[in-house]
Amino acid sequence: MTASERLADLLRLGSGSAVIIFDPSNMFYLTEGYTGEGLVFISQNRRIIVTDFRYTEQAGRQAPAFEVLMTEKGRSADQILAELVQQEGITGVRTETNYLSVDRYNKLRAALGEEVSCLPLDEAPQKLRQIKTPLEVMAIRKACKITADAFRAILPKIREGMTEKELQIELNFTMLRMGAETLAFDTIIASGENGSLPHAIPGERVIRRGDMITMDFGAKVGNYCADMTRTVAFGQPSEEMRRIYDTVLRAQTMCEDALCAGKNCFDIDKLARDYIDARGYAGKFGHGLGHSVGIDIHEEPRLSPSCQETLKAGVVITVEPGVYVPGLGGVRIEDTCLVKENGCEALTDADKQLIIL
Repeated sequence: MTASERLADLLRLGSGSAVIIFDPSNMFYLTEGYTGEGLVFISQNRRIIVTDFRYTEQAGRQAPAFEVLMTEKGRSADQILAELVQQEGITGVRTETNYLSVDRYNKLRAALGEEVSCLPLDEAPQKLRQIKTPLEVMAIRKACKITADAFRAILPKIREGMTEKELQIELNFTMLRMGAETLAFDTIIASGENGSLPHAIPGERVIRRGDMITMDFGAKVGNYCADMTRTVAFGQPSEEMRRIYDTVLRAQTMCEDALCAGKNCFDIDKLARDYIDARGYAGKFGHGLGHSVGIDIHEEPRLSPSCQETLKAGVVITVEPGVYVPGLGGVRIEDTCLVKENGCEALTDADKQLIIL
């Protein structure tokens, strides 16, 4: 069954119904390959990509099972949708109200006409995307291998006097040279006291002896993401930073060991949070334990205090506890993990024991 068929089945798409997709990630998923701009129209009988001249040939190559309709002067995407709705006898559509701006939604409603209802899609494609197919896992696995290999390759290149920005550039180049099609997100490099910033922006701070360096990065392959964080020491760290590292590492390995199908997301997060709090770092771990990874770097479900979902086999999710102390620094350790029936597999296999350069 194709992704678009799974969606139609999930929604029980009838003869008078259609789905209109604007989110590029959902378009890629449902067409099983299209990466251009435009929109996707799915009805009981038709699968259509609506785009402009720049992408028509690309759409035909990447999604051969879909019709391609081209916009042109005097015939906009909304006009084409109105024609399709009339041709197909559509009386109700579902679309991504969570993704569209108010202005774009209102233009769509006006084009379809008052006689056609327009209901929220309620993130139905994202729900399908939670469980990865073997082909999706293969792509994520490749991205994770490149990410871990790049980490190993970058360690000998870290030198005193190097800036965070220089290390970011070198790490990005290494991933691309090793086969990444692009980056999954903006690489984070945080050295010394900047380590207390979970999403630090690499800058001109110079790496010095005694620094801990947190590197959060990921390759993207086949349009699927990897996500890994490692914190290393450049020279001997302080005793307090060693204690923080040991705390985070223990929390991370405990949670990976507990991760499997049937577990509650809240409970896995609580396992790390309770341990970190008990070690004297209450309030220093302020983000969720992890997030699912796929076409987007942040997907559902999440390991967090606000998620009560039950994990299923086939979910790919990160485990990334951290401790952040303003004025001192921080540590985060993260793997991308494949949830299985009786455990999990860490797809990012770089060493997690403290590395002192």
